[in-house]
Amino acid sequence: MQSSVSPPRYFLGVQSSFTGKAWRERLDAQGQMQAMTLAQRSGQPDLLARILAGRGVTVEEADAYLAPTLRHYMPDPSRLTDMDKAAERLADAVMARESIAIFGDYDVDGATSSALLAGWLREVGVLARIHIPDRIYEGYGPNEEAIRLLRAEGASLLVTVDCGTTSVDVLGKAAEVGFETLVVDHHQAGEALPPAVAVVNPNRLDDLSGQGHLCACGVTFMLLVAASRSLRKRGWWRERPEPDLMARLDLVALGTVADVVPLKGLNRAFVARGLAVMRQRQRAGLRALMDMARLDGPPRPYHLGFLLGPRINAGGRIGDAALGARLLMSEDGEEAASIAATLDRLNRERQTVEAAMLEEALAEAVAALGLEETGATVVTASRNWHPGVVGLVAARLKERFGRPAFAIAFNKDGVGTGSGRSIGGVDLGKAVRQAVERDLIVKGGGHAMAAGITLGQDQLGAFRAYLEAELASAVETARADAALEIDGALAAGGATTGLIEMLEKAGPFGQGNPEPVLALPGHQLAFVDTVGEAHLRLRLKAHDGTMLDAIAFRSVGQPLGDGLVGHRGKAVHVAGTLSVDRYGGRERVQLRVIDAAPANG
Repeated sequence: MQSSVSPPRYFLGVQSSFTGKAWRERLDAQGQMQAMTLAQRSGQPDLLARILAGRGVTVEEADAYLAPTLRHYMPDPSRLTDMDKAAERLADAVMARESIAIFGDYDVDGATSSALLAGWLREVGVLARIHIPDRIYEGYGPNEEAIRLLRAEGASLLVTVDCGTTSVDVLGKAAEVGFETLVVDHHQAGEALPPAVAVVNPNRLDDLSGQGHLCACGVTFMLLVAASRSLRKRGWWRERPEPDLMARLDLVALGTVADVVPLKGLNRAFVARGLAVMRQRQRAGLRALMDMARLDGPPRPYHLGFLLGPRINAGGRIGDAALGARLLMSEDGEEAASIAATLDRLNRERQTVEAAMLEEALAEAVAALGLEETGATVVTASRNWHPGVVGLVAARLKERFGRPAFAIAFNKDGVGTGSGRSIGGVDLGKAVRQAVERDLIVKGGGHAMAAGITLGQDQLGAFRAYLEAELASAVETARADAALEIDGALAAGGATTGLIEMLEKAGPFGQGNPEPVLALPGHQLAFVDTVGEAHLRLRLKAHDGTMLDAIAFRSVGQPLGDGLVGHRGKAVHVAGTLSVDRYGGRERVQLRVIDAAPANG
């Protein structure tokens, strides 16, 4: 019997695919035994049991995993450090009818967090003013000018959501002008915390709640649970209706998926329940955005991450940063439709800007890495780039080169705004925090997989050198271990809606809970054609003549696309994820191609 520590065998013998990856079975010998036990003791189909085992689910956990609920996964909010202080202060503000200022980040997590908190306050009769900073003119996090403005407007309590943990000096200024502050965040924290009534952040060093995987919107939801409980103890709800927090989980699901936090534990429960709420289409803003995005059928995590999230983000990237929060707060159908149309237009403009920037960044990265593609990281920069789009360019560079990547936009004064994306096993947030501590950059922060920085043009060389030295070992290890993990194999005829329904029992899928990757061995590429400018549409033919439609997104001109086009009419092994394509009232199964390799022999 194969030992669990033995090197995994190549799946279908693929040692180097079109994208240069080895294919390996997700389950080692121990995992296969666990899958067998799951199938026998829980009665799950073999493939579903393999998928569960591949995600570390035990027999004892299987039932809760397949039906994630808040009752099972959500801890007492009081387990988060400072939560009780924050809940009591927020409850005080509600009872005193204080004016509250909400300072949110300009991404989806910030917009959903702001709308979640402001919507709850509106329902309990408290005035709340949302301020989302302009990415270019204000930058990330609280700033002194905005704080003074909010205080002058009469607010006495400041709540920062999805930001504030590292704003020690600025929140000190807030205290000086008479603000009491609650920080509700999830970004990695150092030892120094801002002066505030409470800093609720499961990633602060002294928090032992084990909820560090939550996004800010998830933390905000827990704050509202705690504040509602505090008000209940005070008898506040005896004479007025208590807001239905469960009906607000559509916002939490959107923030969780769009912020690409791990879909494990409580996050899976948030998304599962939130999607159910979203299907009811009760929130005017989300309904308008789904219509604008032509979302046909029930929303899934894919739609939140690739259709809805980018449109909300577009406002913060190249337009009015407050549009996303305004959309999610809107109760008027016409207003929501107008904002959704604006965000859709901005998203198209963003795509054009991104394409031009990416072309320039790719050329710089190729020149820097050389033909051998040596180097641990990719750091690109330009004076001609839009700072609102650098995060997307960094993500594309990370995908293309399989390394942590930064894209930095310098302004005319030589100040750069940059964003970085990492690969599994390489903590980019930690590296950036250390760079700040060593005065290599002006400021920065983030988490393991993503980070933002500000630096001067004269610091660029030292920052590049630091990343190379600091991350070289971790990147080498991560890249050596990189392989496409396959959950199982099937033929085209087995790809049915029934199979997809069975697989989705292990969802919702996303970061930390990947969609099942299935391989189709030795299928003929019967049809290959370009769709739009970047995608390939395929038809795969099995040995029995059964056909399956497939699509390879953003593959044109990339190694995957070149390999597929070059093997038109030939037999290939294809790996991807299954989905239901709904168009014109019809449903058909489609494979989203992740990778492919020649089927030799």
